[in-house]
Amino acid sequence: MTTHTTGLRAALITASVRQGRFGPVVSDWFAGRVRAHGAFEPDVIDLAGTGLPLELPGAGATPPAGVAAALGSLSERLSRADAFVVITPEYNRSYPASLKNAIDWTHTEWQAKPVAFVSYGGLSGGLRAVEHLRPVFAEMHAVTIRETVSFHTAWEAFDAAGQPAAAERSEAAATALLDQLAWWARALADARAARPYAA
Repeated sequence: MTTHTTGLRAALITASVRQGRFGPVVSDWFAGRVRAHGAFEPDVIDLAGTGLPLELPGAGATPPAGVAAALGSLSERLSRADAFVVITPEYNRSYPASLKNAIDWTHTEWQAKPVAFVSYGGLSGGLRAVEHLRPVFAEMHAVTIRETVSFHTAWEAFDAAGQPAAAERSEAAATALLDQLAWWARALADARAARPYAA
């Protein structure tokens, strides 16, 4: 496990915006694992606070001022990131509309960077949402990594303090994910520095 910071930034994206959502519990726990791991400086981006509308502007159109400001803030944070961790539930066998909306409002921010997934849900643990997201991020020219963390029946998997009941297993999965994500983040950062990515 990495024990020192490397200057890499990871954007942790809390995908759910539903009332009564469980996402912040999972995001807060995983942000703690990122800090303990040491390879990344985490930036938690809660999509509930982005202010992006569902209606996208037409090709070449300029978004209204308020929307432009919200988009600029999100774009800047995504652009600064060397890697992404999407923390997503599974809704009706896929991922939330709020996440697709954020992806559709952006584009180059994801290019030639690695994406990891922490998922939660019922019996599937959100893994069907993850499998739907992999081709979406491929279209964005991002690289999704193999290692994941998933929580089945998530509302029963965490205690009142927001910690997983199966702490040792969950921490091992988080470490494996972050080790792999750090490798890809460094490799792709070096590649982008040596040769700008052309989509």
